[in-house]
Amino acid sequence: MEDKGSLELANNALARATHVFVKMQPEIHLFSARFKELNGDVSGARAEYQHLYSVLCPGFLEAIVKHSNMEHRLGDKESACSVYEKAIAAEREKEQSQLLPTLLIQYSRFLFLAIRDLEKARETLTELHEQLNITKPVLEAVIHLESILPCEKRIDLLDSLVEKFVTHESSHGEGSSLVDKEEISSIFLEFLDLFGDAKSIKKSLTRHTTLFSCKRSILPSKKRKADDAIVSDRDKLAKTGGTRPVTGTDPNASNPPVWPATSEASGQPWGAAYAPQATYPAYGTYDYSHQMPQPAAQAAYGAYPPTYPAQGYTQQSYAQPAAMAAAPVPAAAPAPTAAYPQQPAAAPQPYYGTTYY
Repeated sequence: MEDKGSLELANNALARATHVFVKMQPEIHLFSARFKELNGDVSGARAEYQHLYSVLCPGFLEAIVKHSNMEHRLGDKESACSVYEKAIAAEREKEQSQLLPTLLIQYSRFLFLAIRDLEKARETLTELHEQLNITKPVLEAVIHLESILPCEKRIDLLDSLVEKFVTHESSHGEGSSLVDKEEISSIFLEFLDLFGDAKSIKKSLTRHTTLFSCKRSILPSKKRKADDAIVSDRDKLAKTGGTRPVTGTDPNASNPPVWPATSEASGQPWGAAYAPQATYPAYGTYDYSHQMPQPAAQAAYGAYPPTYPAQGYTQQSYAQPAAMAAAPVPAAAPAPTAAYPQQPAAAPQPYYGTTYY
């Protein structure tokens, strides 16, 4: 509506939103204040900010900061400072205000960066010494502001604030954690390394070592699991996907021997330890003595320990007929079956009772 030149309609829609539809939403009041400032309604923007941090959301820090920045943009430095001072005075009346330290930090930063009043900014920071509920973000901001102020560094003031923070113990569990305290102490040590002297560095380093070096082992982020030191070799191999190596001098001490697989289609000859079967006489008609390995190579079959169970097959005779062992190798085709002695266990051939010549 504003882009189309209907400013009156836009103001009416914004008024209905802030007073009827979404009147409890802080975002719509911030938008209304910026919209009114943009269109020259400074008093309306000021009223929106005041209603926001005084009535709707008491102590709303974002509204306080934006209101003060608006007054500074308009050139009224006294009104800009007055916004902070009224908010600080209202928070001081509260018991243990959580917003007061943050307001003091923000006001000191505004005085130094915008107003250029260095002395007043330092005085505002000094008031933090009286606060009991100093948090980690507040101390970080104080150390940062003290590091950028173009004047002599107040190391004693910072040291007292840091010592109060790191040594404070709460009985109700509301205190800062050990990790936060150690980080603040480390940040202050870095600050002293830049702006401090050897005496102040030694004092802070001794305090840091005394408070945190003996407690470092109990921090959850520093603690190492005890079971990591006693993981067995089997679990480690299972995690890495490895295999357990075989130890010992006898390779067959824990694993049974694996016999090489043979078949008729592979074309490999029978070993010397296996004589031809008695039920197949045709296999005994061919002399395999020229293809058999040497007896020395077959001695390994007898080297297995006798503790293994007996094989399921029947023991066969290794003795060969003397005639077969002494028979010469024929140069031509094999001779007929009748020229060689028959196997002792060969069954009679009932179908060939007569001789054919």
